[in-house]
Order: sequence, then structure tokens, then C-alpha cells
Amino acid sequence: MSSLDALPIRDDLRGKSPYGAPQKVVPVALNVNENTHPIPEDVARDIVTSLAHAVLQANRYPDREFTDLRQSLAGYLGHGLTADHIWAANGSNEVLQQVLQAFGGPGRSLLGFTPTYSMYPLLASGTGTRWIGAERDADYEISPETAAAAVRREHPDIVFLCSPNNPTGTPLSLETIEAVYDATDGIIVVDEAYFEFAPSGTPSALTLLEGRDRLLVSRTMSKAFAFAGVRVGYLAAAPAVTDALRLVRLPYHLSALTQAAATAALAHSGEMLAMVDDIKAQRDRISVGLAALGYRPYRSHSNFVLFGGVDDPNALFEALLERGVLIRDIGLPGQMRVSAGTEAETTAFLDAIAAVSSKA
Repeated sequence: MSSLDALPIRDDLRGKSPYGAPQKVVPVALNVNENTHPIPEDVARDIVTSLAHAVLQANRYPDREFTDLRQSLAGYLGHGLTADHIWAANGSNEVLQQVLQAFGGPGRSLLGFTPTYSMYPLLASGTGTRWIGAERDADYEISPETAAAAVRREHPDIVFLCSPNNPTGTPLSLETIEAVYDATDGIIVVDEAYFEFAPSGTPSALTLLEGRDRLLVSRTMSKAFAFAGVRVGYLAAAPAVTDALRLVRLPYHLSALTQAAATAALAHSGEMLAMVDDIKAQRDRISVGLAALGYRPYRSHSNFVLFGGVDDPNALFEALLERGVLIRDIGLPGQMRVSAGTEAETTAFLDAIAAVSSKA
């Protein structure tokens, strides 16, 4: 097998590792923040019907402007948004990549607050954008003062704010977002991939969009909508932003099947999101259970829990894996992350970690 080093790959990509978590077939997989609850059967039937209609027209290119989908997403988000404010792509990763293609690139920089979503620096590398990792406050929080100081110090062209943050689960206040926006003339992206798992009444960055043309709010259907396998991400922003993204998209980048499935799912958003309360309950159950075992769970508004106090993350990972439970070693010393599963999966995790933990 030939070595990657033998190929004339770009110098700035040499030595980097691709994104990826361990993919293992186990009874309880709680390592990649999936929604482990299945799509309701009646919703699945409507999606299949919509897909069948789309397949009959698959000889034609899809709607390049994915008009129905944008209208459906605008209706779901509310806040006075229209289809002109909406953009979508194959997962929020592609949305963020297109943002960097349009507003980043050689000679420009992207700032994020680490630890954060590991794809951010990879997307920066792929688009020739310089990555800047700024520090968080204690317990992975970010105050308005800390955020604004980092932005003024580094002068980035783009700032990614993950709220709730992956892999820590910590939320971000609207005051911090406002402070970052006011500290720069660049593009600000608030990645709300896990927003639906926040406590009821938590305000979204969508409430800040009016009058802020450089503010973009990214979402995904992978998590709360249990659509990880379909790959649909989207953002809301000023119409001028969506016009800019049209300059860098690939032709007909959203397939007719993707558009049909997502539009059908959004028509059942209430049923699709009915499982969210149960997921939040399992997340909170995990936090309580871990604390009882002597670990330190961090505050989480997402569908996962980061916990500290792990003497040997690799040993704990392997011990749980032997018992059919897969969680995530994210490379933070003494810390690991576990996704909230179904009630049965959560029970299996808590029973397994109690059995293997010397802290029990």
C-alpha cells in the first residue's frame, strides 16, 4: 500500500489526521452524539412516500434553490424568518465549509474557543484558512469579557461559537455572542447543532439576527430530528449571506431525495421532536449517576455529558467496551464523553461504569 507521504499533497495538509470516532458494532453505542431514538413509524411512512415521488423524477436535476425545503426550515425556526434567510447543505459541516469558502481562505483566519468541535480546524485547513484556538474560562465557560478580549487580540476574519459546545456541552450566553459581534467586523457563526436539547425557554442566537448582517446561526437535523443518516444542515442569516454562499456551492448540491426526506420530516416536527424531552431526562440521569460514582459531570445543554475525574481514560474505555458499551475518549486529560441514549441504553451505561469503577 502506498504511503500518503509519497503523494504531492498540499504541504499544509501533511501530518494532519482525518475526522473520525471509533466505529464498532456494540449493543450500546454512545460515542458520537447520535439520537438513538428511532423515527416514529407514521413519520417514516410519510417520508418514504415523499421519497417515492422524488425517485420518479430522479432523471431530472433537483431544485437548485431547494425552495420547499428552505420554506419549511424557515417555518420551523420562526422568528420572522423567510426562505430568503435560509441556506442548507449536506450536513452542517458542509454549511460551515461553504461559509469558510466564501469568507475565509488564504490570508484569512478563523477563531474558535478550545476545546471545541474538532472539525473546525479541519475545515479551516481544507479551505486554506488559518485556525486560531483561543482559551475558555474555568469549567469550559466563556464570559463576554473573555470572548471579546480574544477577538480584539487576534483580529480574526471569522469566529465560530459552538453553543452548546461540543465536546463539553456548555452553553453560551447571548451577551457573549453580542460581545463578540461588537468586537469585530468579521463573520460570526453560532453553531447551534444541539440547541433543541437546551432547557425549555433558553433563548436562541436567532433572536439576535435582526440588524446584524454578519451573524449566522447554524443548525442540523442530525441530532434532535434523528436524521444523522440523511445529512441535512442549515443556517439562518441575512439574505446577502445566502447570496454569498451561492457563489461557492457545487451545482445541485442537495439531492432531490435529501430535499424530499427533509421536507417531509419537517412537516412532522412536533412528532420528530417528541423524543427530545426523554433524551434530556436521560442526559440529566447520566449526570446524577456519574456524580454519585465520584466523577465530575460538567454542565450540559446538549444530548451528551462530559465528565472528569477519570484516572485512566483508555482503561475505562476498554473496560466499558468489554461490557458492550462504547463511549468517547476525546483526548482531554482525565475526561470522557458519553451520549444520552434511550432509557435502556442509559441504564446499561450506568450499570457498566458502576461495575468497573473503583470510585463506586
